[in-house]
Amino acid sequence: MATQTLISEAEYLTTPYASPTPDYVEGLIVERSMPNNEHSRTQGELYFRFRLEQDRLRLYPRTELRVRVTPQQYRIADLAVYADADPLGPVPQEIPLVIVEIVSPGDLYEDIMTKLAGYESWGVPNVWLVDPGLRRFSVYHEGSLTAVPAFHLPERGLRIELDAILR
Repeated sequence: MATQTLISEAEYLTTPYASPTPDYVEGLIVERSMPNNEHSRTQGELYFRFRLEQDRLRLYPRTELRVRVTPQQYRIADLAVYADADPLGPVPQEIPLVIVEIVSPGDLYEDIMTKLAGYESWGVPNVWLVDPGLRRFSVYHEGSLTAVPAFHLPERGLRIELDAILR
């Protein structure tokens, strides 16, 4: 049985990692699946949609951003979208309006659901999942995924159709 060495939060934050940067959960380095071309294209399309609306809707998208979910948990969000103000610092303390995770080959369902649950517990009001392989958008809420045809932020007047992203 393999053993893992615990590292400190400070060591995690100051160590340069090869891509993809791992997550940090309770002292352990948690490797992430290597994104593929479809993951990258999907991430870029979503970023572009939010970036187009930045000035009008005061939305500030960030890709591959390290976020501090709890004092002992850092995740690398595929896309974090902040509202009303540009996030500050190398690891922003503000809670994003939206976090989008994109399924990569090799991702395990249990790991994805754990990550999404952590975002919701942290207070992220919109936790979204994109599965390019299945051509599916899903919204995470209270431990469940619900497939949706579009991501919607009604309070901002924003709707992102599945077919516009997963062509």
